Amino acid sequence: MYDKLDAVERRYVELEDLLVAPDVIANRKEFTKLAKERSGIEVIVRTFREWKDVQGQIEGSKSLLQDADEAMRALAQEELPGLRARNETLEERLRQLLLPRDPNDERNVLLEIRAGTGGDEASLFAAELFRMYCRYAEMRRWRVDILTSSATGLGGFKEVIASIEGQGAFSRLKFEGGVHRVQRVPETEGSGRIHTSAVTVAVLPEADEVDVAIDDKDLKIDVFRSSGPGGQSVNTTDSAVRVTHLPTNLVVTCQDEKSQHKNKAKALKILRARLLERAVEAQQSEIAANRRSMVGTGDRSERIRTYNFPQSRLTDHRINLTLHSLDRVLEGELDAVIDALVTHYQAELLKAAH
Repeated sequence: MYDKLDAVERRYVELEDLLVAPDVIANRKEFTKLAKERSGIEVIVRTFREWKDVQGQIEGSKSLLQDADEAMRALAQEELPGLRARNETLEERLRQLLLPRDPNDERNVLLEIRAGTGGDEASLFAAELFRMYCRYAEMRRWRVDILTSSATGLGGFKEVIASIEGQGAFSRLKFEGGVHRVQRVPETEGSGRIHTSAVTVAVLPEADEVDVAIDDKDLKIDVFRSSGPGGQSVNTTDSAVRVTHLPTNLVVTCQDEKSQHKNKAKALKILRARLLERAVEAQQSEIAANRRSMVGTGDRSERIRTYNFPQSRLTDHRINLTLHSLDRVLEGELDAVIDALVTHYQAELLKAAH
């Protein structure tokens, strides 16, 4: 482990020198790439340097145990337990920091929420989940942009797809994919009977243009008039866009914008993310299998979480986590759930590494 840490520190020093080189400063793309690499290892290097400093303090205290001055020996004896505990904490942190990183962790997110079984109640809960993720994004100062949506008359969503842009968005949200089940008494239910409904959530890493090359000849683009809510002007022009990727037969439709150009750009963003997801699945099936065994598949067919309103209870079935603070979670206070999932995932990786 320590050889690897030495190599990471050497690379960090090298990157610091490169980032002040005139030719790199002049090349914005290269500068951004190197700055991102440095940022990615900065925490490791900082922690490693702190560990080395504590090591030095431990050695210093050990040598003072042989000092002729009794007061100095007593001081060293008093300091050593704390230093050793700090040393253990830092070593554990370094092991975690050296775990293989998901290459998509720093990407933006494409969030897809769809009402499943449960009719209007499922659509209403889809809207509540979307609001929950929007609140969470707001707390973390991420930007949310609705790409396409299909609203119901009662204020719910049959479907909503949004991009979420911000530092570490995918690393925090990637375990949210799956079936979210809600148990509650609908407002329209006169007998007070609890209904169970389901909503599917998919979390995709957003693809850059360089990640997924899409050839124009592989696309079939249809334009048509938008339908549904949106005001008079939405329905008067052929602004809605349907993009079909012929090699895979993936179809994406966008109609939320009044501009055909904007709808096409949003549709291509969704298509690119879905193609990236396919490519990653094809290339990293073994890694995906490992992740499935650790934290569940995140597959849309898997029930990952239950929201029980009568008991104000949230249960994440993958890690047997139960919280009795459903109201706060739905207001966007998701960190307790996400932190537990991340900790579990890291613990499983550490077990696998030993």
